[in-house]
Amino acid sequence: ADLDSKKRRKVAEIEQALSSEPIDVAALRRMAISEGGLLTDEIRCRVWPKLLSVDTDDLPPPPGKDLREDNKDYQQVLLDVRRSLRRFPPGMPDDQREGLQEELIDIILHVLQRNPQLHYYQGYHDIVVTFLLVVGDRLATALVEKLSTHHLRDFMDPTMDNTKHILNYLMPIIDQVNPEVHDFMQSAEVGTIFALSWLITWFGHVLSDFRHVVRLYDFFLACHPLMPIYFAAVIVLHREQEVLDCECDMASVHHLLSQIPQDLPYETLISRAGDLFVQFPPSELAREAAQQQAERTAASTFKDFELASVQQRPDTVLRQRFRERLRGEERTKSVLTKPRTNRFVKLAVMGLTVALGAAALAVVKSALEWAPKFELQIFP
Repeated sequence: ADLDSKKRRKVAEIEQALSSEPIDVAALRRMAISEGGLLTDEIRCRVWPKLLSVDTDDLPPPPGKDLREDNKDYQQVLLDVRRSLRRFPPGMPDDQREGLQEELIDIILHVLQRNPQLHYYQGYHDIVVTFLLVVGDRLATALVEKLSTHHLRDFMDPTMDNTKHILNYLMPIIDQVNPEVHDFMQSAEVGTIFALSWLITWFGHVLSDFRHVVRLYDFFLACHPLMPIYFAAVIVLHREQEVLDCECDMASVHHLLSQIPQDLPYETLISRAGDLFVQFPPSELAREAAQQQAERTAASTFKDFELASVQQRPDTVLRQRFRERLRGEERTKSVLTKPRTNRFVKLAVMGLTVALGAAALAVVKSALEWAPKFELQIFP
């Protein structure tokens, strides 16, 4: 009953934030981040538009007949959507699912048609289907359009450069919290490709339970666009023991990390990701992320991305590359010269931020600073 009363209290607070004049978006962000997120899809339909400042009275018109005719991405989108069976609730009647798949194609083509600067990528449909299933096609179209021009903007460039840049934040975050895991991963030369599909689908592609996916979407919609990479780091850190027990080579570590466990303690990880964001904000990690780019140990990551983007299985790619590497080549371990000061002080503070829920507040603050000037470039 205690759980129920907590839920009822939260629902009441959400209602209050929605009915205040003007709407209390900061409170809605807090609710979306804090334990349990937004609780129900009915609430999400009302709150998600507020988190993205989308006007629900001004929804895009239903798709016209010509949408599919002259769209260069139609064939690829069609293929991806046909393959998306497992993203629909098990037991859904075929005709209902097929109807939703048609809507899914239309939403994607609509956004691309209205925003020629955006480039479709494989995995985009995994994000769109999440919105479609929660809020229905008209509202999903508006939310996805806003999201595509903001949070997802960097994935929709003609090149993967900005996506690579976001992935470059992963190792510096891990390094701040757990240098041992960081150094092990560096020695294994595993890179960050294992987290690519997590990042560009907001984990929609890799988590099999839809409830966990929408809970994460509550969190990501309320936060800074880089939060998904903090969440990825937290998953790796959560698996510290498995990682360190693994063979220290690229293929083994990549294989381990790319299989995401389905029983993750989501609420704990979400609050941990919020904490890390507060302690090591992107601005502080930007220099190290840029350095990652400069000194990648595993030859060139460009190859990985090319291969990943032609959708080969990354683990076979890695094994192949592993074999190709010159056997005689001396593996030079990069000498760790990074200053590792004040990490432990910061970790002591972490216990406090969890206790005080300061993370949620600070994340909300940073999201608010960021939201009004949506044009903010994450990349200087």
